[in-house]
Amino acid sequence: MITLRIEHPVPSFEAWKAAFDSDPMRRKESGVRRYRVLRPLDDPKYVMVDLEFDGLAEAEAFRASLRVLWGRVEGTVMRSPKATILETMDIQAY
Repeated sequence: MITLRIEHPVPSFEAWKAAFDSDPMRRKESGVRRYRVLRPLDDPKYVMVDLEFDGLAEAEAFRASLRVLWGRVEGTVMRSPKATILETMDIQAY
């Protein structure tokens, strides 16, 4: 499993979430299998998103497309975005 982790501050979580929910990147059609939105309990104006993909090529293509989108919206619904591609090495449920 390949995960694209996105992190950035947001001026308003509600405005950011509305933009995220509008799905301008067409996540499903782009190969995203599942996503998770996270927010630190002590910082409601910071967002992390984990997007899961079957393969590296889909994650890399999505990240490249994200950078184009970010160029148009940075400073409005988010600031200083960071995207890291991660490989799941181990997972255990208890």
